[in-house]
Amino acid sequence: MGYNVAAPNEYLEITGAGIDGVQIAKKGWVWPFQKVTTISVTPFDFSMNLQAMTIEKLKFSLPAVFTIGPANDDVVAITRYAILLTGNSDGSAPDTSGRNTRSVQTGRNHVQDIVKGIIEGETRSLVSTMTMEEVFRDRATFKKNVIENVQSEMDQFGLRIYNANVKELEDTADSQYFTYQGRKAHEAALNQAKIDVAEARTRGEIGECDQQSRSKQERAKIDAQTAILETKRKSEKATADAQLVNKEIEIERELTLERIAAKRAGEQRDAELQREVEIKRANMELERQRATVVVQARIQKESAQQKAEGDLFTQQKKADAVRYQQEADAAGRYAKQAKETDAGAYEIMKRADAELAAAKNKAESMFLAKKAEADGIAELARAYGQLGNALGGPQGLLQYLMIQDGTYEKLAHANAEAIQGLNPKISIWNNGAQTGGDAASNAIGNIFQNLPPLMSTIHEQTGMSPPGWLMQMPKEQQHGADAPIEQNQDAKREKMVNGDRH
Repeated sequence: MGYNVAAPNEYLEITGAGIDGVQIAKKGWVWPFQKVTTISVTPFDFSMNLQAMTIEKLKFSLPAVFTIGPANDDVVAITRYAILLTGNSDGSAPDTSGRNTRSVQTGRNHVQDIVKGIIEGETRSLVSTMTMEEVFRDRATFKKNVIENVQSEMDQFGLRIYNANVKELEDTADSQYFTYQGRKAHEAALNQAKIDVAEARTRGEIGECDQQSRSKQERAKIDAQTAILETKRKSEKATADAQLVNKEIEIERELTLERIAAKRAGEQRDAELQREVEIKRANMELERQRATVVVQARIQKESAQQKAEGDLFTQQKKADAVRYQQEADAAGRYAKQAKETDAGAYEIMKRADAELAAAKNKAESMFLAKKAEADGIAELARAYGQLGNALGGPQGLLQYLMIQDGTYEKLAHANAEAIQGLNPKISIWNNGAQTGGDAASNAIGNIFQNLPPLMSTIHEQTGMSPPGWLMQMPKEQQHGADAPIEQNQDAKREKMVNGDRH
């Protein structure tokens, strides 16, 4: 167990517990039940002398040097290379008992054997489809095809060809093709050299004569060109002299013209200055005359202005007098209107005061009437209070008023209308057979016998109870029940009038 770090040209191959397959890393922890192997990715040179045969069945030896190594920028390729490198040549796993860490050197023998077999097989396959002349003449294409075919087979092992150097083709032990080809080339080169020497000598002699002739021609040509140049120079000199004379004449003419122009310009300037002086003199005279006329006009203007101001003052005074008279008339009219307005206002105030007094009197009359009415209501209330006290309280007063107003009769009539068409349940109270007396007294007795159930019915329907004096009898008559009914009735009426509650 420990933390392992690989060198710059190495990788860690970790296997064991918790890892499916192989884990490739530059650094990492190695836990118990795990193993780590350090593999190098440095490319190695692989030299070989390949024996091959062309399609013409010509044998030759192909010396070559290949620089081969793992593709260190592809994790999958490194994994394949690691699996290939850590195995044995017979395919069995290496013995790592008792060790968790081990190192594998670059380019082990079984890997080199695999690479050699691939290169030999692909190269022979390629050469067998080509002629010797094609191999020898187009070596760049041949090298490219060999590298492509070999690389396609090495991809499965994670290897890459970084460089391939194919040396000169050589003869095998039983073949002298390249020797004879070399002699042929040597003899051909020697004969060609002799021919070249003879041709060179001939070209030299011819060239020498030709060079002498050309030299004479060039000399004559140069002499002619020199004469022509001398003539041209003389002509150019004469032309230049003529141009110089013309230029001097032209310059003299221009100077003469300039002198004349300067003289004329001076005369013209003198005339212009004289004209300007005359113009200024005329302007001064004009200004003098203008000043004289302006002063006179200004005096006339001031005189006219003073006269206009005097007229204006006179008109203003007249306007002020007229305005004062108008203001006086307006003030008189205003005073008259004010007096009339004051009189009207006084009349309105008098009418308002009269109406206010009448309203006050009316209000006082209404107040006195209401007060008298309130006093009457108060006296009536006191009378009702005394009557209520005489009748046994508010309940007795209410029953008295209801009797006075015929409320009980109205209730009886309303109840009769309410139960009209119904079948009421009627209870009859009777104290048995009555003997003696006349029919009138018996009828009155039956009425008073029906009063208790009537009062009970009124109380149930209206919530009002009959007064206590109506349901009681005097003590002196309790033992005289057999007295005539009209006497009892007269006695009750007398007590009701006198206010006897007992």
